[in-house]
Amino acid sequence: MTVHFSKEKTVEAVGDGLLSFPVTDFDSAGRFDEQSYRKRLEWFVSHDVSAVFVAGGTGEFFNLSLDEFRHIVRVAVDEIGGKVPVIASAGLSVESGKAFASAAEEAGADGILLMPPYLTECPQEGLVEYARQICDSTSINVIYYNRGNGVLEAPAVQQLADKCPNLIGLKDGKGDMQLLNKIVKTVGDRLIYVGGVPTAEIFAEAYLSIGVNTYSSAVFNFVPDMALKFYRALRAGDSATVKKITQEFFIPFVDLRDRKKGYAVSLVKAGAGIIGMPAGDVRAPLVMPDENEVNELVKLIENSKAL
Repeated sequence: MTVHFSKEKTVEAVGDGLLSFPVTDFDSAGRFDEQSYRKRLEWFVSHDVSAVFVAGGTGEFFNLSLDEFRHIVRVAVDEIGGKVPVIASAGLSVESGKAFASAAEEAGADGILLMPPYLTECPQEGLVEYARQICDSTSINVIYYNRGNGVLEAPAVQQLADKCPNLIGLKDGKGDMQLLNKIVKTVGDRLIYVGGVPTAEIFAEAYLSIGVNTYSSAVFNFVPDMALKFYRALRAGDSATVKKITQEFFIPFVDLRDRKKGYAVSLVKAGAGIIGMPAGDVRAPLVMPDENEVNELVKLIENSKAL
């Protein structure tokens, strides 16, 4: 299947504009719910987003089988219909990464977000080789996700960029501004850079200050208008609006998120349900928030309407 976007168009879309990461819809039995997911994607691209990352961290990539993943990407490519680039995920091991990348390519995705390897501690040269082998296995674009046990330092990012023509970007999932600034200043415009820590808006001003123009917005799943307003204010230099939304929404949301591991995903699924677009529960090992936490999230969502 031919991809919808050229390398240049994908770079342009991912490098500037708000990026959305939809949750993956499960039914009451925990199975992928295609019809609900189609409605979600249709709703996503009715807003002003520049690319959609499916089956990513917010979409529980780590909880999907290869067959489910293949189905999800096919549905996404079909439903989005070339309106914006579709980026899927790959990773876990070299061989798993190749399998997921192949499935994404066959389904018509415009690129993959390369997740860290599973569990083991990794030396820099090993990470470069892990990423290189997966990059070499596919003809579609690759964005490296710099997080967890897969964090590359600036020299290693440069090596990978030199080895892999289809590596187009790096997504930061660590929030280490010194490291990221060194990478940006070392590798320069050979790559595009995306902010990707959980609730990336809390880092948005710092990202922008070193030339990282965009980030992945998980809260877009349940407060899209506010998420877009925040991004536009950020890019316009409207510091008063950025400060107000940060103080009144993002700081209390991050405080709620930090109460339990995995809530960066679980609260997003809860939020989707609150606004009338339920996506089912998260899969183990994640857990859904309790009733009191959901009520706190309801109040935050109500407050966001005034913002």
